[in-house]
Amino acid sequence: MEIHAEALLFDNDGTLVSSLESVHRCWTRWAGEYGITAEDFARVELHGRPAAEIAADLLPAAVVPEAVARIEELEVEDVAGGVVLLPGTAALLASLAAERWAVVTSATRRLAEARLAEVGVRPKTLIAADDITRGKPDPEPFLLAARTLGVDPARCVVFEDAPAGLAAGRAAGMTTVALTTTHAPSELVADIVVPDLSAVSAQATAHGVEIVATA
Repeated sequence: MEIHAEALLFDNDGTLVSSLESVHRCWTRWAGEYGITAEDFARVELHGRPAAEIAADLLPAAVVPEAVARIEELEVEDVAGGVVLLPGTAALLASLAAERWAVVTSATRRLAEARLAEVGVRPKTLIAADDITRGKPDPEPFLLAARTLGVDPARCVVFEDAPAGLAAGRAAGMTTVALTTTHAPSELVADIVVPDLSAVSAQATAHGVEIVATA
């Protein structure tokens, strides 16, 4: 399938990189430190959501700021050796002009930059949890990315592995491409579903980017 776009917006964890083992280690330790039971922890959706929202689902409001700072500390400390590029990431990003793509993540800027630097990815445009008031599935993060790049949201393509991120992309009026790196295809609602970014190629055109995706 071919898509003509002006900008590509990538989620980070589960889309460009994988830090699933690190995330599991850190959040399990965090839950233990705050006395959260395994049952309560299992009921909360972790993937693709800002840490502040996850903490707010599990802890009293007065504790949330401290708890968010703690999980950020744990995850940043665990970055070394805990992040790997997913298939296709390096080749696809290398084919894109810096002003044609952005990373849109639910992680804090400090954590996102640490994870990306670990694998040598340095986006010109990064939208992080610090930059928004409402996280995915709200469209705010993707709309902010489009505005920052100076592109009509309808001319953007979102690459996501999480249902919350895909919902945010749809709500922003963008074309969505789902990656089955962390969820089953049946859980993902998108215009196109691919295994990972190795199924996607891009070529610059006079007015943007021509994307070819192979399911």
